[in-house]
Amino acid sequence: MTVTAVYPGTFDPVTHGHTDLIHRASKLFNHVIVAIAANPSKKPLFSLDERVGLAEMVTSDLNNVSIVGFDSLLVHFAKENNAQVILRGLRAVSDFDYEFQLAGMNRKLDSKIETIFLTPAEKYAYISSSLVREIAALGGDVSSFVHDKVVAELQRRLR
Repeated sequence: MTVTAVYPGTFDPVTHGHTDLIHRASKLFNHVIVAIAANPSKKPLFSLDERVGLAEMVTSDLNNVSIVGFDSLLVHFAKENNAQVILRGLRAVSDFDYEFQLAGMNRKLDSKIETIFLTPAEKYAYISSSLVREIAALGGDVSSFVHDKVVAELQRRLR
């Protein structure tokens, strides 16, 4: 059976924690769709197209991963893309309550789509996009948190 997983997020910017989960998911599922949410309410630093481009760049070595922007309900997006699994990352216990609520709601909306949680490698567990943006905006070095090309785009954007 072919299993497709959707890994949703804002990815503003895509971090080493994200790419760690994507690489590991690519070994577990036949196809992984990295679903980048438009989510204008979060006021992303990068446009949706820019976030899609950056994610494509840092996952270009993975043949079974595709990057897609979306602005709909996640379960509808998953169903439209024939995904059986929603993949969510958990960095810390504090993430669990929110993610547990989301998983329950998504199950209620479509019981055929299962939610699976993955944790990043320990060395990436503390990295979040919002912290990376804040550090970069204040002139800090974020090169150990994101790909070199993402660092360059952050620097270009924040100049």
